[in-house]
Amino acid sequence: MDDLHVSAGPGAPAGLTVPAAELLEQFSRASGPGGQGVNTTDSRVQLSIDLGTTTALDDAQRALVLDRLAARLSGTVLTISAAEHRSQRQNRAAARARLAELLREAVAPPTPRRPTRRTRGSQRRRLQDKRERSALKQDRRAPRAD
Repeated sequence: MDDLHVSAGPGAPAGLTVPAAELLEQFSRASGPGGQGVNTTDSRVQLSIDLGTTTALDDAQRALVLDRLAARLSGTVLTISAAEHRSQRQNRAAARARLAELLREAVAPPTPRRPTRRTRGSQRRRLQDKRERSALKQDRRAPRAD
């Protein structure tokens, strides 16, 4: 198994390289197409990486990735499964590609919210609602003694 290379992107301008020793691959029987071979070949791949201890990420990247992928983690371990192909080799490639894409998106810094202006119609509606509410409350007041 080779090192996993993550292409460059925001948050990782030089890309990332995950050493092969930090990746754990497990194989099992997959359901789905494959005829008689589906019962005998271990074509499903589960690729795991411990994000808490990997040397591929610096501390800032690690904190960002752990926060963003928290819902998919078991402790600090991220596991990707691939069983869409009939061959183990293709599923290994699919799992590695999916993991690389997930890491590349997770290390990207959050995009700042771009402030937008209220539309003229929404401003007009807001002010009209305020006038109506004010008139309603004005009608509830006791009449002035003039």
